[in-house]
Amino acid sequence: MTDEPLWQGCLNTLATGKPYESEPFAQRQTVGGAAELATYVVRVVRFGEGLMTTWIRHDPSDRQEQRLADVQRLGNLGWATWNLLTHEAAWSAQAYAVLGQAPADGPVRLAELPGLAVPEDAPALSGAVGRLLREGRPFDMPFRVRTRHGTRHLRAVAEAVTDSGGTPIQVHGFVQDVTAQRSAELALVESERAILSQQALLQAERTIAARLQQALLPLPKNPMLLAGLRIEVAYLPAQSGLNVGGDWFSALELAGGDALFVLGDVAGHGIDAVATMAQLRFAAKGMVSTGSSLTGALERLNSLLLHTHDTFGTATMILARYHAGERRLEWAQAGHPPPVLVRGGRAELLPRPTGMLLGACDTPHFEQAETVLEAGDRLVLYTDGLVERPGESIDASLTRLVKAVEAQTPDAQPATTGLLDALLRGEQRDDVCVLDIRVPDGGRG
Repeated sequence: MTDEPLWQGCLNTLATGKPYESEPFAQRQTVGGAAELATYVVRVVRFGEGLMTTWIRHDPSDRQEQRLADVQRLGNLGWATWNLLTHEAAWSAQAYAVLGQAPADGPVRLAELPGLAVPEDAPALSGAVGRLLREGRPFDMPFRVRTRHGTRHLRAVAEAVTDSGGTPIQVHGFVQDVTAQRSAELALVESERAILSQQALLQAERTIAARLQQALLPLPKNPMLLAGLRIEVAYLPAQSGLNVGGDWFSALELAGGDALFVLGDVAGHGIDAVATMAQLRFAAKGMVSTGSSLTGALERLNSLLLHTHDTFGTATMILARYHAGERRLEWAQAGHPPPVLVRGGRAELLPRPTGMLLGACDTPHFEQAETVLEAGDRLVLYTDGLVERPGESIDASLTRLVKAVEAQTPDAQPATTGLLDALLRGEQRDDVCVLDIRVPDGGRG
């Protein structure tokens, strides 16, 4: 017995004088020759210099009543009975607690139950009670009551006992406090509304940005012919986010028969990136078309990014001017990967002239390079989304690009499709823009 809680309870009562009552425990005993399991509670009090212990045996009816009380407490519900012949009513203690009523006031009649509900819920509950009293139709109704603890959400369930003629003579039911459950449901609904609202906003932004980009950057459906060159264009937005990014291109024929090629990549996605892309695209075309040098245009575009408050950070860019009469390509770049030149079946990266990222500093330095193209040459301009992979160095990425370009057959059509298929295996994480420029074997010189 010294290892049992009862022993420690006795010692504590003996030392402090504070009464002890044990938790209910089961004890097997034999009654009338049959073994049965009885439940006991032991109470210990000080009695003079000693202790007096009382062993209380709970019979099955006591246990049943205790279980019923436990069920009501755990389920936060209380039962109610209304005798329609004697007009007597009986509520459990938990029913008073759920409805926020004082037990001293006694139970209310069933017909008066809707009077406890908030005015907005009373008509529906009154209708359900009326149908139960007239037709014996059971109901399961939610309603609210206002108590000193605030508004509670309750559930009332009731059914009628009828006489032989079908007239209701007694009603049994229960009321349950479902405030916590209802609060969780309302919070969930509000959360779902917020998610749907956010999704709608994102979808609206996605639609606007896509339409804006299509208006600002229309993609040709067929190869273009400019200054004796054949140009294919490929553009793929990132597979995540808004599916609208800052990659862009320009390819146009200048006065005198020359051609201008511009390829850029603005950091980020969405409307801000599209807006910055539009600024750079039109500004670059305008500057070069009106006589600015390639390096001079890059310097001015850098100032535009630095000093225009609504621009979107940084950007890379490559500018190339093709002099058709000499097949001479002048080009400059700002933090952009170098073009790939294919000649005689061999592919290589063109040596990149000096040029740093646009928007990175106030005093950038840009240089210009020059390459003379030959009949049958192929030049590939691209943004970094075509080559960059997580965990792979840029040198390894560019080597992979050169091999993929060189592996293509000269007459592969469309060339950009095969290149994208070869390099974009798996997940595409960034936007991709590619210009594939061909010098025909019989092109003008």
